[in-house]
Order: sequence, then C-alpha cells, then structure tokens
Amino acid sequence: MLFIKGVELECSTPFIVRGQRDRSQRLSLMAILQKKSKRRFKLWLFKGVKEAEGPHEREGQHHQHPWWKVMCLTGVDYFSTLGYQPGIAFIAAGALSPIATLILVLLTLFGALPIYNRVAAESPHGEGSISMLENLLSRWKGKLFVLVLLGFVATDFIITITLSAADATAHVVENPFVKAHAPFLNHKIGVTLFLIAILSAIFLKGFKEAIGIAVLLVAVYLLLNVIVLIVGSFHVITYPEHLPEWKNALLTDPRVHGNPLLIIGVSLILFPKLALGLSGFETGVAVMPLVRGDKKLSSKDLQAIHSTKTGRSPEPSTQTLLKGRVRNTRKLLRYAALIMSVLLIASSFITTLLIPAQEFEKGGQASGRALSYLAHSYFGDLFGTAYDISTITILWFAGASAMAGLLNIVPRYLPRYGMAPDWARATRPLVIVYTLIAFAVTIIFNADVEAQGGAYATGVLVLMSSAAVAVTLSVRRKGGPWWAFLLIALVFGYTTIVNIIERPEGIKIASLFIGAIVITSLVSRVWRTTELRVNKVELDDVAKAIIDEASRGTIRIIANRCDQGDAAEYRMKEKEKREDNHIPAGEPIIFFEVNLGDASEFAGVLRVMGDRVGGYRVLRAESPAVPNAIAAFLLHLRNKTGKLPHVYFGWSEGKPLA
Repeated sequence: MLFIKGVELECSTPFIVRGQRDRSQRLSLMAILQKKSKRRFKLWLFKGVKEAEGPHEREGQHHQHPWWKVMCLTGVDYFSTLGYQPGIAFIAAGALSPIATLILVLLTLFGALPIYNRVAAESPHGEGSISMLENLLSRWKGKLFVLVLLGFVATDFIITITLSAADATAHVVENPFVKAHAPFLNHKIGVTLFLIAILSAIFLKGFKEAIGIAVLLVAVYLLLNVIVLIVGSFHVITYPEHLPEWKNALLTDPRVHGNPLLIIGVSLILFPKLALGLSGFETGVAVMPLVRGDKKLSSKDLQAIHSTKTGRSPEPSTQTLLKGRVRNTRKLLRYAALIMSVLLIASSFITTLLIPAQEFEKGGQASGRALSYLAHSYFGDLFGTAYDISTITILWFAGASAMAGLLNIVPRYLPRYGMAPDWARATRPLVIVYTLIAFAVTIIFNADVEAQGGAYATGVLVLMSSAAVAVTLSVRRKGGPWWAFLLIALVFGYTTIVNIIERPEGIKIASLFIGAIVITSLVSRVWRTTELRVNKVELDDVAKAIIDEASRGTIRIIANRCDQGDAAEYRMKEKEKREDNHIPAGEPIIFFEVNLGDASEFAGVLRVMGDRVGGYRVLRAESPAVPNAIAAFLLHLRNKTGKLPHVYFGWSEGKPLA
C-alpha cells in the first residue's frame, strides 16, 4: 500500500508541480495579455484624433472650400430647423405665428447679420464672439466670462444633438410605412437614444470629412422643401377660403381682441419663443478656417495667416488673404440668412393656413413634422417617405456638426487655461462624456421636441446677445457708431430675458453646465499648479550670448527680485550671495529676474531677454507663475548646455506660505 502510494506520489508529484507551474505561467500570461489589452485600450481612448471638419476647428486642419460649400456645412444645423420650427412656432403663437416669424426674420436680417458681419471681420480665424469678449475683458474677468459662455455653448450644442435626434425620431415613428411594417420602432426614447449612440460610435471611430456629405444633404433637403412649399402656396392660391379663415383666426384670438395693433404687439412678445431660427450665425463664424478666400492658399500662405493669431501685425499680403476670407464668410452669412428667411416665412405661413390646429398638438400628425405632414398629404406616402428620409439624415448630421463643434471648442479653451486635464485634448473621452450627457437630456425631456425648444433657444440667444455686446464694446473702443449695435444688443437682451422667463428650463440646464464647467475647471486648475506651465523657452540674442559665455564654466544663477535694477543693486546682491554660499570670486554669475504677469494665464512661451547693467549679466522674463518659470528656465539650460546649473535663492520678507 505504501509502495503503491509512494509510486502514486512519485508519479503524481512531478505532474502536480508541472501543472502548478503551467497554471502559474497561464495566469502570468493572462495577466500580461490583460495588461497589454488595457494599455491598447488606453492608447486608443486617449489617442489625439485629428479634429473633425466642422465648427471651431483650428487653422489649417482641413482643406479650404468655396464659401457656398461651407454654407452647406453650417446649413445642416441652420436649415434643418425647418424640420421642427413651423410646429414650434404654431404651438407658441398659434395663428399669430406668421407675424411672429416675420419679426424674427427682420431681427435676423437687420440685427444678427450686421453683428456677425462685424464678428467675422474681427475674428478671421473663427474664434467668434467668445474670443472677442476674452480679449476685451482682462485677466480673470475674461476667463470666467468665457467659462460661463462655454456653459451656454454646451447647452446649445448638446440640445442640438438631442433635439435633432428627437425630431428625426418623430419623422421615423410617424411615417406610414413604419407604422404599417415596423411598429416596434414606436418608442421615441429608444429610437432617439439609438440615433445618438450611432452618432457617438462614428465619432469614436473617427469622423473627419464633412463638407461633401453636407453639400449633398442640404441640396436634396432644400429642393424637397421648395417643392413642398411651392405646392402648398398653390393650394393657398387655388382655395381662397384659407386666407379669410386665417384672418378670422387672427382677429378672434383672445390675446388681440380684434385689434390689428395688438396683433403686432403680441407678436413682439411671442417671437422670442421662435428664436431657434437664429441658430446658424455663431456656427457660420466658427467655420471660417474652412472658407477659401480669393485664391487657393499655399502652405506658406497658411503659415503667414496662422502667425497673425499670436498678435503679430499681418504683412500686407497676409492682410489681403484675410480680407478675402472675411469677404467670402460675409457672403456665406448673407446668403444663408436670405435663404432661411424666405423658407421660414413661407413654411410658417403655409403650415398655419393648411394644417388643422389640433394636428400641431402633442400626439398630432404634424407635431414636430409640419412640412412632412404636408408632403404626405399632397404628394402621397412615397414622396413623403423620401422627404422623411432626407429630414432624418440632415437632422442626424446636424447632431454630427454640433458634436464636432463641441469636440473642437473645449480643447481650445479649458486645457489652455489649465482648467482641464490634458486628456481633454483627446477626442474619444469627450465623445463618451457628451454622449452620456445627451442620453440624460433625452430621458429627462422624454425625447420631446417642443419641450427642448426653450433650452435650445436660450443657448442660441445668450450667444447672440454676447456677440452683440462684444461688437458694441469693440466698436466703441475704436470710436465707431456703437449706438446702433447697442440697440441691437438691447433687442437681443430683451429676447433672451423673455425667453428665459417664459421657458426657464433652458437657463436651468445652462446653469448645470456652467456650474459643472466652473467647478471642474477650478479644481483642475488647483490640481495642475505644480506642472511646469511653460510650453517653450525663447531667448533673444543678448540672452543667448550671456548663456554661451557662462557655459564655459560652472553656470551660476541668482534668482533675483528686481528693486532698482541698477549696478549698485547687483553689486550688493552679488556680494551677499558670494559670502553666503562661498562662491569663488572668479566664477561668473547671472542674475535671473521673473516679473509676475497675468496670473490667470496657465501656460505659454517663456521669453527671456538679456541685458548688461554696469558689467553685470541680467536675464529677465515674465510669467504667470514665478517658481515654475525658474524651473523651466533651469531645465532649458541643462538641456542646451549639458551642464547642471547652480541656482541661489533668497527668502522673501513675508510668511513662507503667503
């Protein structure tokens, strides 16, 4: 027995040991594979993807295009509002909606257009009104104002994504073929979330080229809308009873008591609810880097234009190139505004006259899809389905344009302010964050188009009001006729306030975005204070000569807080440091002085200027953080000279923690 057991032990022990070793190796291999898999996922997630072609992209990221093609890119957002604007207008103003729409169009042509023509001229790189206000307001005031505006930008773009997806869903679930053959799609929230998820997946993979798709979508969509509106106009003319019925509805509206003057007065009060029709201007300026000027730009031209972003005065040739871009951007804004104005007035007038009022209500066949209702009614379900498909695709692409705008604008400001971690420059983490927010907004609003209209209008109006204020301040500083722009700013201010009072959900959502941005930004700023905060060190010729001389021996730097800046001061401080630190008399010394700059700036270029004062070598620089600047300069010296510099500090007279 013992022998058998012994044999068993003798035979099985190597097997057990080998099995344990194999199992250990397998576990070790699995751990390595898991680690590599996590690393690959992390690299994929945080990989800096090329910016999407769309609003707020940086200079020279993509090819430039003729202005009319870029107009189509802004048009997927601007023109796609025809999918829901007539229905929202009727719900807000009833029979008065054509009059209220006319007032909105007048504000578009004589208010928004002049404002954004000026914004285009003053921000030819596409920074828009946000950058104008940042430059007009100094230090922390400008940055806090930008953070608040970014909250409204986030509101505008996120609601564009969710509202467009919700209206696309309305066109899906109300389509007769879907009702007959795919009733399982009759779940608004589910379909809307699915459309947003597809949008997110495409951006996670990498969404870059947009112009070609936008031109096709806009051309088809506008053509179908023009056909529907022409046939609708024909019906209004053919059946003359429609006009008397509308006139009777106007005069019997309980808000006007049959008074024609009250019709105008009430429409002035109601038109802010229709402000969704103003959505294309900020985007129109944001895509300026994509607009080709009077000629196709070479890489040298692009470099010359890009150099003007740093504050350098442009050369005459560069100024001519920028003027060509501004001129064509103004064409883009003008023609987009004219096209949309005609379509807004025609769609509001025709849908109000031809669609029964009850069909606009929630659950009605025209709810969120007034023009689609007419397309099905007058052309049949085949044409109507083609119209629905066109509307769904352009609405979905409007969400893509909004996502591109978000992905491009956030890395432009927050990481530069030190108010976001560096991973915020990567596309994919931001896509995931925005998608989760869009999911939450969709669920909160129950994927309802009309319910989200107020929040969308709030974001649009605040941005337009800020643009009007920025232009007013800019024109006043330059001594121009600023009173006209002040009047426009007051009109937009009134429109914004009325919209907020009537529909406070917009300001509530914007407040959440603003609060989240401000809190996370300040926490991130504090967290990142120990970073180097210097992107690059630049030395002038004198500074280079001083360092070359010092690099022949031991490099000794005295960090000095400049008082008088004369030879007597440097003589006294040199004597003090040599005695305190036993520096040999023959060893050369360099004084390094850093003046405190704009503390609200986080990082930038450290420009070091050299000077010789009575035989003493002095290097001077300016930085928002003195210790960080000194550290960056010392690292630069080590890397350039290959020597470890010695640096000597002195205690300040105040408390160490002050």
